[in-house]
Amino acid sequence: MSPAHGPDEVSSGPRGPQLPQFPWDSLATCKATAAAHPDGIVDLSVGTPVDPVPENLQQALRSVSEVPGYPATHGTPALREAAAESLRRRYGIDGIEHDAVLPTVGSKELVAWLPTLAGVRPGDVVAIPDLAYPTYEVGAKIAGAEVVRLGPGERPPEGTALLWLNSPSNPTGRVLDAGELSAQVRAAQEMGAVVASDECYLALGWDTDPVSVLHPSVGASRRNLLAVHSLSKSSNLAGYRAGFVTGDPDLVARLLELRKHAGMIVPRPVQEAITEALSDDEHVAVQRERYAQRRATLRPALEAAGFGIEHSQAGLYLWASRGEDAWQTVEWLAQRGILAAPGTFYGPGGDRHVRIALTATDERIAAAAKRL
Repeated sequence: MSPAHGPDEVSSGPRGPQLPQFPWDSLATCKATAAAHPDGIVDLSVGTPVDPVPENLQQALRSVSEVPGYPATHGTPALREAAAESLRRRYGIDGIEHDAVLPTVGSKELVAWLPTLAGVRPGDVVAIPDLAYPTYEVGAKIAGAEVVRLGPGERPPEGTALLWLNSPSNPTGRVLDAGELSAQVRAAQEMGAVVASDECYLALGWDTDPVSVLHPSVGASRRNLLAVHSLSKSSNLAGYRAGFVTGDPDLVARLLELRKHAGMIVPRPVQEAITEALSDDEHVAVQRERYAQRRATLRPALEAAGFGIEHSQAGLYLWASRGEDAWQTVEWLAQRGILAAPGTFYGPGGDRHVRIALTATDERIAAAAKRL
């Protein structure tokens, strides 16, 4: 039998989307420099929780560990009720239909796959903030769409099929007020686009109180409107992969149907932990205070070392600059055993900033402040 291909031929099988390099892989050299510090590295480059999962959430996870059957893609009724009630209690959002709540495998999974699940097609536009969580762009590329970055207040262009909002922002900590949110939603809805508001940091307002795109003060129709929530930050559940999406009941129903077919299901024990986390405000307040104290330690130390802090009104990060190329700043910090993320990870406009996370232990935050 002859071979299917000659020695110099290459198979022309299916090719996936061309995605950018995973940004944090490029930090390896600077990470090695920081790790060589005599007192060890202070890694402030990622937003991963370091504090314990609250005991009541651990107990909720264990409480259904013996359940053998497949979990419901839609989540338990108790989970959906807890989500709707938590949005009312914590953020003043009324009128969430329980059926319009859908648990997700963390929020990153939804961000990456929402363009595809929402019917975005090659040639459509996905509009994202000019400085944005990298997965917004990745999700658009998976769907074959064109990515357009929007500056503050800039309207989405014609042909936009999906508009991402993110307030409080990752990486900048900028907060959009109700009027800004309303204008963006209205502009997108006028062209029939879906609007997805990433609200993962909504519980972490410092200099202002962030508002959800679903809040009555925004005054937006919920048609084609989604709010995305994560429990990774407020409840230390990053390892559980716990989030949910809500908003337009018809759009959520379409997402649910597709997710049933695709097996995109939150495990039953995690659903129980989500329900407990959404029903208990005390642990959220405790974790918020931890981050507030770390921010109060780190921000003045950075400013005393010559950094300017911009925005950073909310969220888990300080958006900082020494007025130089971002990678120069990353290297300067690494020489002091501190690892930060260059602003270029989030868009070309971040080329003179670094994102510095508050997600390190009290001891490591104190060490960073001392080194600065």
